[in-house]
Amino acid sequence: MTPAQCRAARALLDWTQPALAASAGLGLSTIVDFEKMRRKTISPDAVAAIRAALESAGVIFIASNGDGPGVRLRDRS
Repeated sequence: MTPAQCRAARALLDWTQPALAASAGLGLSTIVDFEKMRRKTISPDAVAAIRAALESAGVIFIASNGDGPGVRLRDRS
């Protein structure tokens, strides 16, 4: 998951950074730093927690496949 995918996923869900932090069980600064790429390293566990929170809310992460990575919402019907 890239920082851009994280921002796009939040936008699809209409989630704030604090909402994502709460859902992922992480501090707000971790979310902010990841999305803005302020830290050179974010722990793999933190990235996994962010991804899991977004996926459990219905986000699907799309692999690059030559066109760049992306996100979409799971069909809930």
